[in-house]
Amino acid sequence: MTSISTGETLGSIQCANDRAPRALSSGLVLLLAGAAGVSVASLYYAQPMLGVLGANLHATAQQIGWVPTLTQLGYALGLLLLAPLGDRFDRRRIILCKVALLILALLSAAAAPHIGVLLAASLSIGLAGTVAQDIVPAAATLAPEAHRGRIVGTVMTGLLLGVLLSRVVSGVVAELFGWRSMFLGAAIAVGLLGCALWRGLPAFAPTTRLSYGALLGSLGELWRRHPALRRAALAQGALAIGFSAFWSTLAVMLHGAPFHLGSAVAGAFGLAGAAGALAAPLAGRAADRRGPERVTRIGAAMALVSFAAMLAMPLLPLAGQLALVVVAAIVFDLGFQSMLVAHQTIVYGIEPAARSRLNAVLFVGMFTGMALGAGLGSLMLSVAGWAGVVVLASVSAAVALGLRWAPGRA
Repeated sequence: MTSISTGETLGSIQCANDRAPRALSSGLVLLLAGAAGVSVASLYYAQPMLGVLGANLHATAQQIGWVPTLTQLGYALGLLLLAPLGDRFDRRRIILCKVALLILALLSAAAAPHIGVLLAASLSIGLAGTVAQDIVPAAATLAPEAHRGRIVGTVMTGLLLGVLLSRVVSGVVAELFGWRSMFLGAAIAVGLLGCALWRGLPAFAPTTRLSYGALLGSLGELWRRHPALRRAALAQGALAIGFSAFWSTLAVMLHGAPFHLGSAVAGAFGLAGAAGALAAPLAGRAADRRGPERVTRIGAAMALVSFAAMLAMPLLPLAGQLALVVVAAIVFDLGFQSMLVAHQTIVYGIEPAARSRLNAVLFVGMFTGMALGAGLGSLMLSVAGWAGVVVLASVSAAVALGLRWAPGRA
């Protein structure tokens, strides 16, 4: 048995952590939220630019479709292989090292001479972008227990705003200054936030002495021991399929007939999702007061209704179709974020000394779903059109809702 509960003595480490100052200033919360958002945004800058990237690098639609897929796979691998280190080493050092690696990966993407280099850089961006998932457990560790849901919700608002607003920014920048400028600007932004983290982030005492191999092995033990962790990872991963399928194909759909819209307009749809993300702290407060289980079900139901509503698009004029997509994006992004914050509240309360590993398992599930959604979404768009993408997203939300309504089966 490789879990932290056997084979090691953690009393002195955990006591030291319990005596550590728990004060978390509003300024530090905002810094953590901003850093999470800017770092995770790096994963999504390419999505509204896929049409431009393909033409500029003379890549086929199938080749360019690997850009978001490899980025999400890199993120899932980084969560699996790197995020657990937050329990073994000082999270501050890990965060700063990943920031440096992310800057190098973004600069490589900016200088990519052909699609092969861009694909390698995309994988690297995904790996290093997992710094966002070192920041969230750091916030949970510093937060007082009574307000953990609210604080995690605030940091996750920053993270999801980074995901959504990245599309707005990259669409505009790519149209005005070219796609390479977007990756260069992203590297500069990550560097500035890295400097702020170096100055403002405290050190964190490790909570385990497990070796790296045992640390990775303990992920499986945590998965087996905690049904609540399994339910959270499976449900969030299922919903992530639809989330990713929508956002990774939206720009391609809008670029073609009958809309013929550019990258800036496609990116602007991120503003709709951002409006939903802003309500995430409310989901955190609801999880603190009324229990996270109810919040997960409400979030999944909101996503299901939003995805299914887009099946009515062919019945509407073009303006009505665009309006429906905007409203659906607001509602399903709110549902997705609410479910995620509630799942984190559940997971972080399972075993405090293993928060980095528990977080890693949850987000491996989620970003595995993201990678599947990007690949399946592109496939459905090519064989069944936008209606196929919407059906895929609706099914994924229905599965997530079913997992939360029948938790004993997970």
